[in-house]
Amino acid sequence: MATQTQTKEATKPIPCIQEPPVVGSLFAYRRDRLSLLMRMIQECGDVSCFHFGPFPLVLFNTPEYVHNIFVEHAYDFDKGEAMHKAFHPLIGNGIFISEGDFHRRQRKLIAPPFQPRHISSYADLMVKYSEQIQQGWKNGETVDVSQEMTQLTMSIVGKVLFDADVFTEADELGDAMAAVLGHVASTLSTLFPIPLNWPTPRNRHTRKSLALLRSRIQKMIDERRPNAEERNDLLSILLQARGEDGSRMSDEQISDESLTLFGAGHETTATALTWAWYLLATHPEVYRELQHEVDSVLQDRTPTYADLARLPYTLQVLKETLRLYPPAYAISRVAQHDIDIDGYLIHKNEYALVSPYTLHRRPDYFPDPEKFDPQRFTPENEKLLPHYAYMPFGAGP
Repeated sequence: MATQTQTKEATKPIPCIQEPPVVGSLFAYRRDRLSLLMRMIQECGDVSCFHFGPFPLVLFNTPEYVHNIFVEHAYDFDKGEAMHKAFHPLIGNGIFISEGDFHRRQRKLIAPPFQPRHISSYADLMVKYSEQIQQGWKNGETVDVSQEMTQLTMSIVGKVLFDADVFTEADELGDAMAAVLGHVASTLSTLFPIPLNWPTPRNRHTRKSLALLRSRIQKMIDERRPNAEERNDLLSILLQARGEDGSRMSDEQISDESLTLFGAGHETTATALTWAWYLLATHPEVYRELQHEVDSVLQDRTPTYADLARLPYTLQVLKETLRLYPPAYAISRVAQHDIDIDGYLIHKNEYALVSPYTLHRRPDYFPDPEKFDPQRFTPENEKLLPHYAYMPFGAGP
C-alpha cells in the first residue's frame, strides 16, 4: 500500500512507499538497495519516492522520463552536493563530477581518443593482453574471474590511456582503485559520512591507495611530457590539448581526468565481463551457441577489430549481460530550481533518480525480465525498443 505526499504547487501527487518515520528507507537502502528500488516500482508504479533520512528521492521509470531528465532538462539538474562530497576528495574536478561550461570544455578535449577510428586501433592491444592473461590459466584449476578481469582491464586501460605497461602492477593498482571506489560507495550510502581527512583506519587506507594511484599517474605525466607530440595515447592528447582560449590543462586537471578515466574505464568493464562469464557458465546452451559462432568466424586465428561485425550473437550476449547487470544501478540528479516533470514537481535541491536496473526489468519491454535471453537483442527485436528503454551507460550530455 503506497502513501502519497503532495505539495500545493504539484499537479500530480508523488506516491511514496511505506517506510519508517525520521530515517525513512535509509536502512533498507543500505541493506539491499536493488530490492528497495524494485519494491518502489511494484508498490507505486512508474513514479515513486522514498526518503533517505529526511531527504526525498523520486524514482522515474519510463524511457520518456529518462529523456525529460537527462536530455530535455539536462542543464536544469546537476549531480548534487552529495556526489561532489563523495568524489571530489578523490578525483578532484574530473569529467565525471564536473558541471556546466567546464564540463562541456573537458568533454570536447577528451572526446578525440574515443572516436571509432581510434578505438579500432586498440583491438590488437586488447587481444595481446587477453592472450597474456590466459597463459596463467590451467585446465582443471579454479580461476577467480573477477580478479582476472580486473587485471585484464587494468592492463588494457593502462596501455590505451597512458601507453604504459602496467600488467605486472595491475593487482596492486586494482586493489588501490577498489579501495577508492569502496570509499565512494560508503560515503554515498550513509546520511552523515565521515570526512576523508579524519584519521580512521579506513580513511588512512583510502588515502594511501589514492596516493599510490596519483603518484603512478604523475610519473606517467612526467615521463610523457617531453615526447607527447610523438604519441597518440590519451595522456599525450591531454598534454597537448588546448581549449578555445588556447589554454592548456594543468597537471592537476590532467591527473584528475586520468584518474577518473582510469577508474571508470577498468572497473565497469571488469564487472561486466565477470557477469558475462557467470551467465555463460550458468547457461550452457548460450555458451555453446556463442562458442560455435566464435569458432566459425575465427577458425583458430587471432581475432581482429573487423571480426566484430561478424559476431552478432556475441554482441547480443554482452548486451543482455548489461541489461541484467548495468554498470550503474541508478543515476541521480539534483534540481537546480523547481522543475515540472510531466506534472510532477521536483523542488529545488530535491533528487530525481533513474535506475537502469529497474528500467531494464520492465516486462512490457523485456518479457520475463529476469531470464537471460540474448535473443532480445537481435536487430529485429532491438528495433522495437523505445529510445532509452535500454541505457546501461546512462543518457544525455
